[in-house]
Amino acid sequence: MKIIEREYLKTLIDVMGTPDIKVITGVRRSGKSKLLEMFKEYIIKNIKKYNIIDINYNSLDYENLKEYHKLNDYIKENYKNGMKNFVLIDEVQMCEGFEKTINSLHAEEKYDIYITGSNAFLLSSDLATLFTGRTFEIEVYPFSFKEYLKYFEYKNIDDSFDKYVMEGGMSGSYLYNSIDKKYEYLNDIYNTLIVRDIFERNNIKEEKLMSSLNDFLMDNISNRTSLRNVSNSLNTASLETNHKTVGNYINYLCESFAFYKISRYDIKGKKYLNSDEKYYLSDHAFRYARLGTKTLDYGRMYENIVAIELLRRGYEVYTGILYNKEVDFIALKRNEKIYIQVSDNISDENTFNREITPLLSIKDAYPKMIIARTKHEEYSYEGVQILDIARWLNS
Repeated sequence: MKIIEREYLKTLIDVMGTPDIKVITGVRRSGKSKLLEMFKEYIIKNIKKYNIIDINYNSLDYENLKEYHKLNDYIKENYKNGMKNFVLIDEVQMCEGFEKTINSLHAEEKYDIYITGSNAFLLSSDLATLFTGRTFEIEVYPFSFKEYLKYFEYKNIDDSFDKYVMEGGMSGSYLYNSIDKKYEYLNDIYNTLIVRDIFERNNIKEEKLMSSLNDFLMDNISNRTSLRNVSNSLNTASLETNHKTVGNYINYLCESFAFYKISRYDIKGKKYLNSDEKYYLSDHAFRYARLGTKTLDYGRMYENIVAIELLRRGYEVYTGILYNKEVDFIALKRNEKIYIQVSDNISDENTFNREITPLLSIKDAYPKMIIARTKHEEYSYEGVQILDIARWLNS
């Protein structure tokens, strides 16, 4: 499989040598293991007096280390004095009691530790509980459009974007020639994500309920979601549940990086709202793979792509409400704030007015933009930037 250098490698290099336990997380098959391989190659090429203790639990070569005492003994036996000792462990959860070994090694302050693992065992919310030392989390997302262009060496940005919308960013699917085979692969990955990670960790018995809830969320990307309304909808479909169960199941989907929850923010009242959140898929093509392509709904897919790209770029992301109008995204990073509307086609005057009116109603001086499929270079309308989505993604 072709491998390209991703931005996450620079992040790993930047934190190299710090006392933190580096934990690589993200949705299944997003490239966590490949990232660890690339980091290993970087060490070999660029670090003097290094010693790499490399354990990949996907390989039978390490079958005898699936107990934390044995893992600990193996690492200590391979420690070398006078060297920079790197510990790289892939799929660490396959070792029973792994956290005890990691905590013990970290306490010795002799190792630079990097681990990846199944989302069911390395949830962001659990890291502080699992590890007594400070952790640094690197969250890996599926390929961005910019990485997609780099992978295929495409030059025509417009044709490439149309393909990316259909194929998504899960690079494992790129090995298949037909779109049907790509979707079969994505569907298998997604089913594994739900069945293995979520069901095993949380001991879920109601498979049909979880499956229906998942499909509901996929079908309602970009719509505000009320737990009570979702439970009522599922009850109507003869799936007995309640809003508390629905809330728990949605949390499981988000913890496993299947979906990302985007909360609401009242722009006028300057307060965060704890209801009617929106949910976006970690990779938009999962929706096509699971629900089909009869209803493509490009506007929703574009919104999903922009939401994940903003998260990938390190922004805190909220949906905005101003009086009775909605702003698709408010993106925050330190002192930076951007108001964003996303649309499929703004060539129609009514659509353009609908998208720009909420932005013009915001009276502060922070940047405001509409990201749409214009196929043109950036321009401005009454201070609002109008950007083509493909070009913005590639910026």
